[in-house]
Amino acid sequence: MEFHHISVMLEETVRGLVTDTAGTYVDCTLGGAGHSSRIAELLVPEGRIIGIDQDAAAIAAASERLGGAHCRVELVHDNFRHLEDILAEKNALEVDGILFDLGVSSHQIDTPERGFSYMQDAPLDMRMDPNSSFSAYDVVNSYGEEELARIFREYGEERWSKRIAAFLVKARPIETTGELVDIICRAIPKAVRREAGGHPAKRVFQAIRIEVNDELGILENAFRSAAAHLKPGGRLAIITFHSLEDRIAKNVLKDLSRGCICPPELPVCMCHHHPEIRILGKPMIASAEEREQNSRSRSAKLRMAEKLLN
Repeated sequence: MEFHHISVMLEETVRGLVTDTAGTYVDCTLGGAGHSSRIAELLVPEGRIIGIDQDAAAIAAASERLGGAHCRVELVHDNFRHLEDILAEKNALEVDGILFDLGVSSHQIDTPERGFSYMQDAPLDMRMDPNSSFSAYDVVNSYGEEELARIFREYGEERWSKRIAAFLVKARPIETTGELVDIICRAIPKAVRREAGGHPAKRVFQAIRIEVNDELGILENAFRSAAAHLKPGGRLAIITFHSLEDRIAKNVLKDLSRGCICPPELPVCMCHHHPEIRILGKPMIASAEEREQNSRSRSAKLRMAEKLLN
């Protein structure tokens, strides 16, 4: 299956990120290279792109798409949780821009056997890295009822988390996404499903996917590492798709942009703490036209920041 993914807020992101056409740019979530291919179009031969993805299918697709780029391109099959080590290996300890386009790709959702979609019946998988030994099957079939309820509540913001967890445990073993969807639908009262709108399994699938891939656990350190490796004037761009990851991005950027962190009762600053970044405006959302053409852009937010002089 061809790797298909529509990059959200493509022009807004690239326009804000690229400040030096001979600079080095790191795409931490390469995917099918939508953003990176647009960056490559702007760079001169001295420019450099380092693309990172844990999905081998993404690396293969990006390699083909960036094959004709006029700038330097280096692709890394890894998770951006290892950003610090990757930049050290690539001798790129100071770069001009770093991009995170979070969440699951269109290709992953649209490939039934990957098990990300609640609209397709497939084995319980949801691994962004197919080489990982831990999958949605393990979460659904081995986690205790209380732990499942916690995940659904915290990662999916699902109000029926306890009831869904109880139904799942009683129905185990569960082999496929279709079985999982049926159980979720039975657990949520019909009247509630009618009032809520949207697919009743959406929040639970999101929660399981986040747990399988530790999506939230790696974000804060990755964002802080990215900011630390920007050159003065370099840009950080973060695209989020749900409130949980956006809250982490917002809090990290806010913390990195703070000056004095002394208790307010102290008459003079004793911490000598200086802000590392400057937040560039308010979060951007996709245009009405893009939201109409690409439903996955409707919840997206783009946050940008600039590295300050040391």
